[in-house]
Amino acid sequence: MHIVAIGGSDAGISAALRARELDAGAEVTVVVADSYPNYSICGIPYYFSGDVSPWQSLAHRTHADLEATGMALRLDTLATRIDAASRRLTVRDAAGAESEIAYDELIVGTGALPSHAGIAGLDRLGPTDGVHVIHSMGDTFALERDLQERQPRTAIIIGAGYVGLEMAEGFTARGIAVTQLQRGPEVLSTLDPELASIVHDELVTHGVAVHTRTIVRSVESVGAGLRVHATVDGEAVSHDADVVLLVVGVRPSTALLEQAGARLGAGRAVVVDEHMRTGIPHVFGAGDGVITHHRLLGETYLPLGTTAHKQGRIAGENALGGSARFAGSVGTQVVKVFDVVAARTGLRDHEAAAAGFDPATVASVADDHKRYYPGAQPISIRLTGDRATGRLLGAQLVGRLGTETAKRVDTYATALYAGLSLAQISELDLAYTPPLGSPWDAVQVAAQAWDRQHAQTTIEESA
Repeated sequence: MHIVAIGGSDAGISAALRARELDAGAEVTVVVADSYPNYSICGIPYYFSGDVSPWQSLAHRTHADLEATGMALRLDTLATRIDAASRRLTVRDAAGAESEIAYDELIVGTGALPSHAGIAGLDRLGPTDGVHVIHSMGDTFALERDLQERQPRTAIIIGAGYVGLEMAEGFTARGIAVTQLQRGPEVLSTLDPELASIVHDELVTHGVAVHTRTIVRSVESVGAGLRVHATVDGEAVSHDADVVLLVVGVRPSTALLEQAGARLGAGRAVVVDEHMRTGIPHVFGAGDGVITHHRLLGETYLPLGTTAHKQGRIAGENALGGSARFAGSVGTQVVKVFDVVAARTGLRDHEAAAAGFDPATVASVADDHKRYYPGAQPISIRLTGDRATGRLLGAQLVGRLGTETAKRVDTYATALYAGLSLAQISELDLAYTPPLGSPWDAVQVAAQAWDRQHAQTTIEESA
């Protein structure tokens, strides 16, 4: 049995590890487009902030660690064509020489590519001009080299999602003045504006100039610097800086599978079933290049590292003849922005309504632990539930660093997985000690606030 996995990030490596774990006799080859297998792309902003050093620390496992499992690594090797009929993969090495690899089962984890969002000028400008993306270790080295050589004093970050916010903190830690441009009405568009505004305020407190409702049209080189042209409510504006970082999202990398006959679905990602099969015989797909099965939405596109790890593991097991299935995502995410932590799971009100639920969202604030014990901090929580059933549909939380906001969103994620109602969350037996929590934990206080308001609404409607 020869299993070939394409991709050296979360999905590809997880698949290879699982296959070797289950069958030590299986031959497993991993085709990696660059020289950096199993590096944490999510950790890159913390390398720039100085929290992680040296860059080699970003490796989940070293090259030697991976080979010690029995897998073979083909580094600096690009997969260019799948011949599904003969079960052969064409690859091209760094010197441009092409060869073929025969496989019994193939797992494709080619991931995603940075989006340019239709911004003019990006086809002509790149790292040597001071314009960067941050999606790979190669991108990381290019940006670090630019920062070291030119010592820029100002930076524009286009986009205020998770990576954009983390990089705003990273640049600020290096003494670079940051201007952040966001297309939507508020930063962190995965949260309701009422909570995202807390993150916005934290950025401003730390010196970041935040401009929302700003649609970037083009980027151009001006003298020794760069100029970003945009519109705000239809009015033209421009911003100048030494460095521009583009972090406006990703698009699935599907060319390899699409050419082999795979079907595209949500977000133009490759359609896979719950066993990670692509529909092409003996070919599995996993990670940011394929659709996500969401427990509340069904088929969607939601590229997350945690999902890629799970999907890769399932693909690796099933390539050996297993029947593992991906149980589905609920979209749990968390980000640290300076001293604030923002998290979400499940659906927001408008997302739930679009999915056919009858949602109600209730906001509340609860302390992270008993107030009489020093250091108590509030956590702002918005819960979305279904009016008809009382079922939890989603949760959003923002709290100060140290309030265990990330772990509390995990409680809600678990409740979503189990299909619990808001009332049932109050029945959970959660840990309590005054320095760390309350007899009714913050997650339960918020659930009770939703239940009270929903019950009152129901009474008024039936009166």
